[in-house]
Amino acid sequence: MIWIIFLITLIALFGAAVFSFVNVAAWRIPRKMDFIKGSSQCPSCAHKLSPLDMLPIFGYLLLGGKCRYCKAKISLRYFALEILGSFFALLCLWKCSGDYVKALLDFAFISVLVFIALIDAATMEIPDTASVIIALLGVLSAVFIGGDTDAVGILDRLIGLICVSLPLLLITMALPSAFGGGDIKLMASTGLYLGWKLNCFAAFAAILLGGGYAIYLLITKKASRGEHFAFGPFLCAGLIISLFAGDYLIKCYLSLF
Repeated sequence: MIWIIFLITLIALFGAAVFSFVNVAAWRIPRKMDFIKGSSQCPSCAHKLSPLDMLPIFGYLLLGGKCRYCKAKISLRYFALEILGSFFALLCLWKCSGDYVKALLDFAFISVLVFIALIDAATMEIPDTASVIIALLGVLSAVFIGGDTDAVGILDRLIGLICVSLPLLLITMALPSAFGGGDIKLMASTGLYLGWKLNCFAAFAAILLGGGYAIYLLITKKASRGEHFAFGPFLCAGLIISLFAGDYLIKCYLSLF
C-alpha cells in the first residue's frame, strides 16, 4: 500500500512538473524568450526563484500564492495548471490499465494540446512545431502499440489525416478566415494520432463548445458579429474529451438508433 501511494504521488508530481514547464514555454515563446535556458524569475520583481519556490503545487501553497520577495500575487494559472497536470497524468495511467507506453504517449499528446491552447488563446496562432510533434506522437503510437487488438489501425490514422483537415481547408477556401491554417494542420496531425473516428468526434465537440462560447459572447455583448476568437482551445478541449470519452459517447449515441 505504501508503495502504491508513493507511485501515485510520484506520477502526480511528474504531471504537475510537465504542465509547469508547458506553462512556462507558453508564456515565454510569444515574448521571444528562451524557455529552456535561463533561470525562472518573478514577473513582478524579476528576482531569481529558488528551487523551493518552483516546487510543483507545494511551492504555490507554501508561498501562500505570493512572491517570497516582493509579495506580489502569483497568478492562479500556475497552480491550476499543475493540478491539471497531476490529474491528467493519473487519468492517463488509469485509462491505459497499466500500459505505461500508451499512458506516456497519451499524456504527451495532452501536454502538447494544452500548450497549443495556451499559445493560441494568447496569440491567435498555433505553432507548426506543435502540430509536427503531435504527428510524431502518432507515428510512435502506430509503431509501439499498433499491434494491440484495440489499437488504432494504420488506415484509420491515414484517413484521420484528411477527414477533418480537408473539409476545414475547403471551407476556408470558400470562406477566407473561417479557420486558421494552424487549426487545419492541428486536425491533420491529431488524426494521425487518434484515427478518423475520434478525430471527427473531437471536431464535433469543438464546434459545440466554440459555438456555445460564441453565443455567450454575443448575448453578453462582449463581441460583435464577425469578430474572431481563438478556436484552437476549443479544438484542444474536444480532442482531450475524445481521447478519454469519445468511444463511449459515440456508442451511446449509436445506441439511440
